[in-house]
Amino acid sequence: MTLVDRVLLGPGPSNPYPEATAALAAPLLGHLDPVFLTLLDETCARLRTAWGTENARTLPLSGTGSIGMEAAFANFVHPGDVVVVAVNGLFGNRMVDVAGRYGAEVVRVDHPWGEPVDPARVLAAHPAPRIVAAVHAETSTGVRSDIDLLAAAARERDQDVLVLADCVTSIAGIEVAVDAWGVDIAYAGTQKCLGVAPGLAPFTVSERAWSRRVQRPPTWYLDLGLIGAYVDGSAGGRTYHHTAPVAMIASLHAGLGRIMAEGLPAVYERHAAVGRRLHEGLGELGLELFAREGHRLPELTTVRVPDGVDSAKVRATLLADYNIEIGAGVGEFASTVWRIGLMGHNARLERAELVLAALRRVLG
Repeated sequence: MTLVDRVLLGPGPSNPYPEATAALAAPLLGHLDPVFLTLLDETCARLRTAWGTENARTLPLSGTGSIGMEAAFANFVHPGDVVVVAVNGLFGNRMVDVAGRYGAEVVRVDHPWGEPVDPARVLAAHPAPRIVAAVHAETSTGVRSDIDLLAAAARERDQDVLVLADCVTSIAGIEVAVDAWGVDIAYAGTQKCLGVAPGLAPFTVSERAWSRRVQRPPTWYLDLGLIGAYVDGSAGGRTYHHTAPVAMIASLHAGLGRIMAEGLPAVYERHAAVGRRLHEGLGELGLELFAREGHRLPELTTVRVPDGVDSAKVRATLLADYNIEIGAGVGEFASTVWRIGLMGHNARLERAELVLAALRRVLG
């Protein structure tokens, strides 16, 4: 068996688009090569389309989605700033940790896992936070939260508040409209619906937020002022910051090109159709979905493990007999929830039928 035989249907990396894989394997360009710099500019432009933004400072950061989270707090949290974080899963928890490490006075607003964020509860937690942060598509629970409603309500109450969104599992899978929603800072990862290998963190920041950034954040590597001067010449010309991961950026360029050619509305509908089929099929198998109805992600489905079923054994059998990898749950749900990802290249009806048939056979 080889690695290419695997069908990755878990919450982590998905099988990349063929175009992205081919670009990753192409001969390398130098990171200061004019051809690469043109490709980088085109990649940033394509990311603006995927984000639904005109933000000039839209770029891929060198690192996985977690680098995006860290950059968000490192560059926009001043010591003592109040940051309200909605927590309805693992990555809301992680936001709390990261924000605190950069000197924020964190106010966490907990929700039951499997439930979406309640904007009213979040905004009631503090009268005047500097930042309100939430996860759009919570990877640990398969729940979509209404970031548009949260951002609108936050801005209506306080024009100065910044809205920060984790869109790692949502970008290019369900609608993300940063400008229309009024989101100031957002980050994502390449390995999910974008259909590219893990290694970059698409990032975007509004001019409003940029004017209030930390001028000298306590991290050199993630200083967006320095990175931006390399990426877009914002300091009056490109300056060397770090060696860009040229193969990854070429792969992202190709993956985004494939998405742009299909069209974002069609990509969203493809994910939605596959999600509907998977949810329907799991119901036919007598399995119970975990996330609240109406807020279930089409690209990442959480399902309760039936009573008396050994979760780890089923996942191991799927891997050994069918080359299908699905994910376990997280935290207290590690052995009672499965996470099935149908995203990016895997968001196809035949993939849904494959996993349903395999589960039917394994569960008897």
